[in-house]
Amino acid sequence: MKRILFLCSKNRLRSPTAEAVFGDCDTWDVSSAGISHDADVRVSAEDIDWANIIFVMESVHRNKLKKKFGALLKNKKVISLNIPDDFEYMDPQLIEILQQKVPQLVD
Repeated sequence: MKRILFLCSKNRLRSPTAEAVFGDCDTWDVSSAGISHDADVRVSAEDIDWANIIFVMESVHRNKLKKKFGALLKNKKVISLNIPDDFEYMDPQLIEILQQKVPQLVD
């Protein structure tokens, strides 16, 4: 079972959409969180430790993640999806982008 963590800024739009889209996958266990101090669900050291693969929506998220959890990321695969904050929760275009990008990066 692959444990996949999706991160965006506030865990309100992009990362919860990704968690919803891939939550029913039989071979993946997915979760989401936010990197900002005012995120609905803030990423924790436990989240980082749990994940096999971490997807961030933008490169700035990877930089903030490294700054906050540098040592914990040593053997982690952190991938930026380069998805800008232009989408609402469950936006059909966002879902399509996620479905195109994520599976090929996991397998």
